[in-house]
Amino acid sequence: MVTRSSKKTHSELNRPDEVFELAAELFRILSTPMRLKIVSCLRDGEQNVSYLLSKIETTQPNMSQHLNTLYKSRVLGKRRDGVQILYRIVDERVADLCRAVCSHVENK
Repeated sequence: MVTRSSKKTHSELNRPDEVFELAAELFRILSTPMRLKIVSCLRDGEQNVSYLLSKIETTQPNMSQHLNTLYKSRVLGKRRDGVQILYRIVDERVADLCRAVCSHVENK
């Protein structure tokens, strides 16, 4: 007997390998608590590093390293405003994924 959930699983497995590879890469990028916190802080709009440091306890070099990783992987975008650099989420689906996973874990 084939159930509805097993049909869904089989159709998901028919996706190209590249889809699974890209999904795994996104999970790798988001695999640190610091990066999840950064994405969470940026859900309400772009912010500068000083704001992020006021919300997330870490050092400036560590924050910069994580922001750079998120930027290079195209999770975040950035723009210069005078001497400050403002970061923003490029793809809201990433923020939605982060929110969904964190909510799921929190409500377990």
